[in-house]
Amino acid sequence: MMSNDPKEHTPAPAGSPGNGPALPVWIFSLTLVLLFLGGVYFDESSGWFNAQIYKPYTDADQLEAYQPVSGAAAILAQGKHTYDTICAACHGPDGTGKPGQAPPLAGSEWVNDHAHTRLIEIPQLGLNGQVTVKGQSWSLSMAPMGAGLSDSDMAAVLTYVRSSWGNKGDDVSADDVKAVRGTIAGHPAIAGETGLKAIKE
Repeated sequence: MMSNDPKEHTPAPAGSPGNGPALPVWIFSLTLVLLFLGGVYFDESSGWFNAQIYKPYTDADQLEAYQPVSGAAAILAQGKHTYDTICAACHGPDGTGKPGQAPPLAGSEWVNDHAHTRLIEIPQLGLNGQVTVKGQSWSLSMAPMGAGLSDSDMAAVLTYVRSSWGNKGDDVSADDVKAVRGTIAGHPAIAGETGLKAIKE
């Protein structure tokens, strides 16, 4: 027997229970997880819409640190690299030297001399014998570690040494190095403090 009640024949609204499958919970959860992971990736890798920043950099400060430098900063950076590569093993990364091996460059009267001819000649020719540095006597046998460096590399490393660790020496230019090299070709190693003092500045 059919009912005359109109409520029994009204179709259920779309999406209501019993009217087709509901959205599975796992799809909703997966969508939230993907949105979260996308946000994390954006936060770590996007540079916040800055077109100049991309992996492996994450912000402008990091990017700036890897930009090429110029002028005095470039010379000091070049000098530090050369010093760390060639000189630091004996004189220490902080210029304090090593007991019984190499004297300090930090505060050295030879480094801070107003002239720089001696300082250019030392790594070119080497230095053997007794030398007093900061009131302490050193018996040295230093090879000509800088003989193979270019004029610009030698100038940069000497400028770095003369301006680091409290030193106040003037800069050394590539022309300075070239001029000194032109007068010492074929010279033997410098003979200790006596030999250093005999060098005319």
